[in-house]
Amino acid sequence: MTALTTPTTKIIRVGVVGIGNWARHGHLRVLRLLPQYRLSVIYSQRAEAAKTAATEYGFAHIAKTLDELVNHPEVDLVIVLTTAPQHAEAIRAAIDAGKDVYCEWPLTTKTETSEALTALAEQRGVRTLTGLQRRLAPHNRYLKDLIADGFVGKLRSARMHVSMNYFQADLPQVLRWTVPAENFSSMVAIYAGHFLDMLFEGIGWPDAVSALAVNQFPTVTIIETGEKMAATNADQFILSATFPGGAVASIHFEGGKRNGAGVQIDITGTEGDLRITNTSAFGDIGDDYLISGAHGDQLDLTRMPVPGKYQLAIADSSSNAPTLPSAVFELAAIYDAFANDVTSGTHTAPTFADAIRMHKLIDTATRSALEGVRLPFGH
Repeated sequence: MTALTTPTTKIIRVGVVGIGNWARHGHLRVLRLLPQYRLSVIYSQRAEAAKTAATEYGFAHIAKTLDELVNHPEVDLVIVLTTAPQHAEAIRAAIDAGKDVYCEWPLTTKTETSEALTALAEQRGVRTLTGLQRRLAPHNRYLKDLIADGFVGKLRSARMHVSMNYFQADLPQVLRWTVPAENFSSMVAIYAGHFLDMLFEGIGWPDAVSALAVNQFPTVTIIETGEKMAATNADQFILSATFPGGAVASIHFEGGKRNGAGVQIDITGTEGDLRITNTSAFGDIGDDYLISGAHGDQLDLTRMPVPGKYQLAIADSSSNAPTLPSAVFELAAIYDAFANDVTSGTHTAPTFADAIRMHKLIDTATRSALEGVRLPFGH
């Protein structure tokens, strides 16, 4: 897969639902920079926040209700940036209005709900886009091509460790909503969802999995208020997988890591090896993935810079910063891919169907952890 480009002058007018931290830090920054998009309408239950964002980012209109936004004549794509428990309402409203719709991952809090909404979107003929953006990150597209071109030979194994400082026993108020299991907004739901999709899009999808899920923080304290909440979500999650060609994978997600958090992936094949590292599991300025590898036997791994053709050339002209955070560049990649899909009739950007596959993978892994069995995974 070569560089992501959009050979079109068609402008996609967006209506944004929700204005939280990630909307500001990521989506609005990148959408303002991509020439294929125009910030048209914004809606938030917090009217003042919507007004402030409209002024700051240049929205043409502020909607007073969700219904007004999805039915606005100057909206082509509805972008849902609320919390996971709020996603279904906005997705359904957008589909009912006949509008294309983007939604963050997790798509909804339940697989069945996501399946019903995906079926409804197909019936109405609207395009869908889901925020599994790491699969189109420059390093991952380069990795996928290296494997497809035989750099490591036949895949034998993959090992991934992802850790983050978040999801400790003490949480800030802004993350309180991630504690209830029914919100499907835990470390497993969010981080495992993103990184499993990234890895498996690069190396291929497994045919069977087994999992171990452990909760080491059964009580969570909200820092600002001292409120104590019972927690059942896993903060240690280990997944082993097998692949149709005989390869194996070992994957460990670790929340609440005090120091040395980040990402390391090791890929072994019959002809060589690759290692992908990042000092951050999120991706701020300078937190770029580094690839090193060796093709042959008993060789040192050497740096393999990601070729320029995999990069999307945008710059944050609104500041003196030399670059955008790497996590924001990943968002730019899926928005660019979606614009190209709309013009070319292709399907390179992740859709709701991809979100359902991830829902089902997490469901299968969760069942495996509960029952202590290895389970097949059909995808």
